[in-house]
Amino acid sequence: MSSTANRPVADQPLGILGGTFDPIHTAHLRLAEEAMDRLHLGGVLWVPAGRPSHRAQPLADSGHRLEMVRLAIANEPRFAVDDAEVRAVEPSYTVPTLERLRQALGQDRPLVLLMGADAFLGLASWHRWRELFQLAHIGVASRPTFTLDAGAMSDELAEEFRRRHRSRFSALAAAPAGTIVTFPLVAGTVSSTEVREKLRQGAAAAELLPATVLDYIRRNSLYSN
Repeated sequence: MSSTANRPVADQPLGILGGTFDPIHTAHLRLAEEAMDRLHLGGVLWVPAGRPSHRAQPLADSGHRLEMVRLAIANEPRFAVDDAEVRAVEPSYTVPTLERLRQALGQDRPLVLLMGADAFLGLASWHRWRELFQLAHIGVASRPTFTLDAGAMSDELAEEFRRRHRSRFSALAAAPAGTIVTFPLVAGTVSSTEVREKLRQGAAAAELLPATVLDYIRRNSLYSN
């Protein structure tokens, strides 16, 4: 596992936040910060995707996206970045990534795969999705106005949700994997698509991006057309 010099606190539950980060923006950072606070995580490991298997290919190449993540998290000592998916030739899948992290971090460290409610509702379409629960907990962030309800899920996902959902976040520290917790995301939401459109139009985007990331985008003429 390759990472920045920053290191999450050892032994406490570790959040895993994957994505294309095309580009990383303030909503990503707020999600990670709120997850650390509410779920009592020792830190968050950011995992930029190289070639995502379930969505369109990113506009910025993997080297640029990795560097933007590094810049965005540089001032938070509990954040680190894993670059293995970026360096891989084959498409990125979550289960093999978690298997690799398990080997590196040990079998006893609680891992918490972080995602938004929209992503969670589509979980049953993921590659080897049931194996996720053998490798990590899942922490689902939802907007204050959104209630994650089993009725909105596929039958097989609803079954797992009813069996694994816990209301107490202390369940994350009690086992290395296997539970689902939900937490409200107080921070406002914005998508990378919206950010890219603002950048393409030359509109103000300073409130949506860390200053170091915005500077990097401008210096490298990313998302300009």
